[in-house]
Amino acid sequence: MGNKYTKRYTEEFKRDAIALVDSSGQTVTAIARELGISSESLRGWYRRAKADRGEGAPGELTSAEREELRRLRRENREQQQTIEILKKATAFFVKESDR
Repeated sequence: MGNKYTKRYTEEFKRDAIALVDSSGQTVTAIARELGISSESLRGWYRRAKADRGEGAPGELTSAEREELRRLRRENREQQQTIEILKKATAFFVKESDR
């Protein structure tokens, strides 16, 4: 999860930065420069916050939807692994019963 150069920001800091963009009328880049953070980070936080408020681009996922998708993909991967194990076990037992 990131390397030694990746900074972690608190949720409170992110919320405050997003509120500053909304209330100041300045660009995301100007606010990011003022706060000493990456403009791409702030832009991503802002885009996600807009999506969570229902103001995002059509088809853009909210944080809850993104988390559900992540969970479903993990669950699907685990089920696929289980299926593969069961297939191998079935093949093994079929082979053993033919002896």
